Amino acid sequence: MNNLVKKYGKEYFLGAIITLGIVYGDIGTSPLYVMSALINDQGGVSHITPDYIIGCLSLIFWTLMLITTVKYVIIAMRADNHGEGGIFALYALVKKRAKWLIVPALIGGAAILADGTLTPAVTVTTAIEGLKGFKFGNFIPVTSQSDVVLITITILLILFLVQRLGTSSIGKTFGFVMVFWFGFLAVFGFMNMCKDFTVLKALNPIYGVKVLFSSQNRMGIFILGSIFLATTGAEALYSDMGHVGRRNIYITWPLVYLSLMLNYFGQGAWILQQVKHQTITTNINPFYDMLPHSVYLIGVIIATLAAIIASQALITGSYTLVEEAIGLKILPRLKVYHPNVLKGQIYIGVVNWILCAITLSVVFFFRTSEHMEAAYGLAITLTMLMTTFLLFEYIRGKWSTPLAITCLLFFGSIETIFFISSLVKFVHGGYVTALITATLILIMVIWYYGNRIRDDLMDATEEVCLDDYVDQLVELSQDESIPLYMSNLVMLAKVKPNRKIKREILYSILDKQPKRAKVYWFVTVNTTNEPYTNYYTVDMMGTRNIVNLQLYLGFKSNHSLNLYLRQIVNDLMDQGIIDEQPQEYTTTPGRKVGDFVFVLIRELLSPNTNLKAWKRFLISARIWLQNHSTTPVQWFGLEFSDVRVENVPLYLKKRQMPFVNQKEILNTVSQKDDE
Repeated sequence: MNNLVKKYGKEYFLGAIITLGIVYGDIGTSPLYVMSALINDQGGVSHITPDYIIGCLSLIFWTLMLITTVKYVIIAMRADNHGEGGIFALYALVKKRAKWLIVPALIGGAAILADGTLTPAVTVTTAIEGLKGFKFGNFIPVTSQSDVVLITITILLILFLVQRLGTSSIGKTFGFVMVFWFGFLAVFGFMNMCKDFTVLKALNPIYGVKVLFSSQNRMGIFILGSIFLATTGAEALYSDMGHVGRRNIYITWPLVYLSLMLNYFGQGAWILQQVKHQTITTNINPFYDMLPHSVYLIGVIIATLAAIIASQALITGSYTLVEEAIGLKILPRLKVYHPNVLKGQIYIGVVNWILCAITLSVVFFFRTSEHMEAAYGLAITLTMLMTTFLLFEYIRGKWSTPLAITCLLFFGSIETIFFISSLVKFVHGGYVTALITATLILIMVIWYYGNRIRDDLMDATEEVCLDDYVDQLVELSQDESIPLYMSNLVMLAKVKPNRKIKREILYSILDKQPKRAKVYWFVTVNTTNEPYTNYYTVDMMGTRNIVNLQLYLGFKSNHSLNLYLRQIVNDLMDQGIIDEQPQEYTTTPGRKVGDFVFVLIRELLSPNTNLKAWKRFLISARIWLQNHSTTPVQWFGLEFSDVRVENVPLYLKKRQMPFVNQKEILNTVSQKDDE
């Protein structure tokens, strides 16, 4: 019994540590800038009143309670797709209910990816600004905002460079840092709260409602744009569920929530004391200023580390969202790496470096955390609203319609107010994330609807049964009047269980310069959910030289297809299933396996296609994206193999071609001779 307690206790402890390191960086660093943003909204410290501070604290408390705790932790995290969370995982659960649900999925997914580019910039910049002007003896290492920008860019660049190591190792390292961080928040927040317990009045939501309509509140309802910054990490928390598991989030969130609120209340109490004694100064950041001087430097260091972890949470969440979008055919296929044996731990190089470029550009463009805070959070309000629409469909199908309607009206109303109040951010820099969101939506629309239109317009005859062409392939293989194209001709094409295959594959072999080979390989690569699956099945279709090969590889297995094929050829030869392929000219004596050529089919939209302009644009743009994203050569590790790419026309709604009549031409030469 004791051994079981120790075993599961250790498991829960390590799981909680990794969860703290991966999930809570974004929401956990909000105390760095939320209260500062609220002071700026009021026009500076000279306009701060006790009622304003208590009202703001009340809004923060109930926003975290209703949006983060109730909506995301209690409700949304029950909507997981095989353990994965996030808006795309939620869409996958409800997409069969109605076609229109793709709209909130596209908008919400694009918005969270776009707004997330500000998270690393704003958190790290805010943390480093705490060093500006701080003296180490007589030395001031950070004297200007340019120094802050340089240090911030260096830290972020290093962070993006280490992503290839995987989030498991990073999570364990960062987890212990976050334990210290949340303890730091709680301890110094509680110490300052003890100086003025009137902040506990903020637990009453009446104070939050009053401040929204108070004449002392200069921003009015638009103050909610800054209040919302306290909960921006909630969507990332849902997205990261696949990395750490629902149970670990349930275990850790109450402690995180308590630490956050103690710190917010501590900052509020400190501000009230400064107002009361009229000692408040300009350009304050309550998080840093409430710390005793003896621990100020420790506070800056731990805040910087927490800011790095906040960036980590955003990056890992982005990987998950993009992978889910690829699986749903919302984004083009990208190379996904699995740094360790956990399928939820992934790395996508293209996403990593695009995020890096945009984040560094944001730092250069905005330069100060104040400017970044003014732009931060706009798009994420849109994402939360879209998630609510999808949750409505999930709850309606899973539990009951009345409950679904209640959730839609309740959370939808709150988030609509947040969205409206955040619109003021557009002119202060929110247009940057709006532009990125629009670009991502365009890519998603092109890829998703380009696929849909293509599939809807495809002629049913574009798919054929491989059985019907077996005799022709055997005859072609034996026809010595045609030069041998290659010993092994490999067609990378998905063969369905009923042996259905795209017509263009057989068109390439039979019609477009007949390709004679000793063995025709039709290879389907299936990726499994296990890390190191490695097996294959062979269907010879009653022949000795036509192979329907189904290859099953784990998500961490080497996908170098040519290496597997050479082993499989040797296996089949040893079993006497296919004939040996002796080579007359070779550097390897006794070689019995011939050469290989891999034929890849690339579609191009035929000009002989009658489509409306917008449909032609979507399909053409989709094909362009397909040809400029991860290619099959990269996907299957064929960079050093003999690969031949063939362009084939994609016919959709063929035009009615006009007939050309032959006209008799007079033989003018003969007429002249007769004359």
